Amino acid sequence: MSTNDDQFQHNVGEAKTETTLVEAALRVLNTPDPFDKAKLGEAIATGWIQGSIIEPFDQSVDLAVPERPARPSNVKLVSPSLMPKLGKAGGLRSRQAILHSLVHTESWAIDLSWDIIARFGKQESMPRDFFTDFVKVAQDEGRHFTLLVKRLEELGSSYGAFPAHDGLWESAIATSKDLLSRLAVEHCVHEARGLDVLPTTISRFRKGGDDKTADLLETVVYPEEITHCAAGVKWFRYLCSRARYPSCPESHNIYMDAESAGNDDDVDAMVIEKFATVRTYFSGPLKPPFNEKARRAAGFGPRWYEPLAVKEP
Repeated sequence: MSTNDDQFQHNVGEAKTETTLVEAALRVLNTPDPFDKAKLGEAIATGWIQGSIIEPFDQSVDLAVPERPARPSNVKLVSPSLMPKLGKAGGLRSRQAILHSLVHTESWAIDLSWDIIARFGKQESMPRDFFTDFVKVAQDEGRHFTLLVKRLEELGSSYGAFPAHDGLWESAIATSKDLLSRLAVEHCVHEARGLDVLPTTISRFRKGGDDKTADLLETVVYPEEITHCAAGVKWFRYLCSRARYPSCPESHNIYMDAESAGNDDDVDAMVIEKFATVRTYFSGPLKPPFNEKARRAAGFGPRWYEPLAVKEP
């Protein structure tokens, strides 16, 4: 499935002069083709960063954010419990299946990044840096999708060749009314889980003789996913600090910095307490082993997640 090229170029052109970032984000969410989502997102991100899109939103206009973004029709969705085993990358079919799973995750990550901008930025009166951080995340996710799907095609497959599930968006729907929970579940649980398993995935591709895929995951995807998790941690901290000190904006900015955090026992306790609310939106305990090094690089340590982990018998 592909959007008409002329129409897509028209859309990209409009994105460069989009009135607000939220309007542009909605354009991505309403674009069904994931390749076009990535291209359009790149154009919008460039426009925001370079200044052709100036305002994050129009205070006088309320725009409806879709409960579900437009998605490709050729990707068969099944229940997570019915997903076939991916294997350990020892054979071509297994490598294709693992890559397809990663491509699917990145396609959802594009939508999740633009959704958090459109759904919560104005609603929660977030500062401009919030929009910029998630524009950069969206830009990265689009690039990851493009690179991974190209590699999948080099291995003789394509997006839609394997079944997939939309568990990520089910979590997004569950947290659609609460930015704090969205940041906790999507960035500090799901994305952090990606940090836990990516080193093993990289190792399996190397053992299977596929250094090209392993290098792509190791040098591009993995380090950038740490920064995406860090964006979630940063703004989770910000919301906790803002709730604790509503009349002192300076403290909010200081506490967003993980290196400066931990000096305020009241806010630190609130962060840990609020993070525990992921139980409301995320079924089951968190599964070790945890990639503690990567998680610390993203700004949060064991006190966040170990209380929610599977307990050894």
